[in-house]
Amino acid sequence: MQKSPFQTISIIGLGYIGLPTAAMFASRKIKVIGVDVNAATVDTINRGEIHIVEPDLDMVVQASVARGYLRATTTPEPADAFLIAVPTPFKSKNHDPDLRYIEAACKAIAPILQRGNLVVLESTSPVGATEAMAGWLAKARPDLSFPQKAGELSDIRIAHCPERVLPGKVMRELITNDRVIGGMTKRCSALAAELYSTFVTGECILASGTRVAEMAKLTENSFRDVNIAFANELSVICDKLGINVWELIRLANRHPRVNVLQPGAGVGGHCIACDPWFIVSSAPEEARLIRTAREVNDAKPHWVLAKAHAAIADILATNPKKKARDVTVACYGVAFKPDIDDLRDSPALEITQSLMKAHNGKLLVVEPNIDALPPSLKNASLTDMLGAAEADLHILLVDHKQFRMLRPNTSATVIDTRGIWSAG
Repeated sequence: MQKSPFQTISIIGLGYIGLPTAAMFASRKIKVIGVDVNAATVDTINRGEIHIVEPDLDMVVQASVARGYLRATTTPEPADAFLIAVPTPFKSKNHDPDLRYIEAACKAIAPILQRGNLVVLESTSPVGATEAMAGWLAKARPDLSFPQKAGELSDIRIAHCPERVLPGKVMRELITNDRVIGGMTKRCSALAAELYSTFVTGECILASGTRVAEMAKLTENSFRDVNIAFANELSVICDKLGINVWELIRLANRHPRVNVLQPGAGVGGHCIACDPWFIVSSAPEEARLIRTAREVNDAKPHWVLAKAHAAIADILATNPKKKARDVTVACYGVAFKPDIDDLRDSPALEITQSLMKAHNGKLLVVEPNIDALPPSLKNASLTDMLGAAEADLHILLVDHKQFRMLRPNTSATVIDTRGIWSAG
């Protein structure tokens, strides 16, 4: 049996994608060196523990660390393959992609690159990011050759393989989902496919190049964003016309070729709320529908806030003896999607933060997936559903399973952005 060229793998970035990926390789008895700039994260992993919430991840990490296949460090070490899984945010003012974390990762691994190494960009990235990564590495290591000039004869192989997993189901989908792989050459693609086939049971599909692989991931999330925007816009229209949007969608979806998604408080997370802007930045004049969908979804939290302020005003109008400081508001969920602890780019968090700043009364937060509120909610109180029962206004922002199973036992005002308490 031919020996695998990948005896040691390094994962740069041990977050929501990097750590599960590291654990998956380690579970196949491959030596994995995880690298993260956060020393606390490194210490946690080296204790066999995890710093994020993801079903089944804790067991795999604990076993992999105990058996010596997974180790974390803050300083990159030599390996056969390097997978870069760092954040790729956009600049808030103009939504242009911010690739500084990828560039920093390149500078960190460049000194230890060796001939024959494979470098894979896993981070969801704008079109051309993998080529930029190859350029940064080549500049740092002029003694090595790279595919952009040496082609198939290059010392270093470069590829892009974006993750395509759903938070809460990462450990299963890493294995079963197909992977799109785009190398800078055919040999780069083939080596990357060999690497991922170590644990992927889905198909490793070779794209014609890095750019189409980058665009494939952006297209997947932009498609979802456009469809969510349709549902969110419907909810605003139905509210104005006095129609129950949940009943409307249920009826419309009886058509065999219609599948309207469910509206919500907005769109969050690092993927769907971010990736469409990468397409817009690449083709600003052409990406009209994608831009509009982003604007619709970005506007939804402001609409929810307006509903909340109107509800508070109604409460005060019907209770003349009450002042604004006497009105207690409970927000249910601040994660960006159900049943996870991830608050990144969360519209629910944005809404709750804005309410905290604008409302003089008590603000309660019911979020069963975290133990403490972030500093941005320092004036709010974390509680459970029982503790929030006496609130005057209940705002359902995220449909966590706990909320789906139990509605607050109250006759107080309810704003349900997910339709689980007022579907009709």
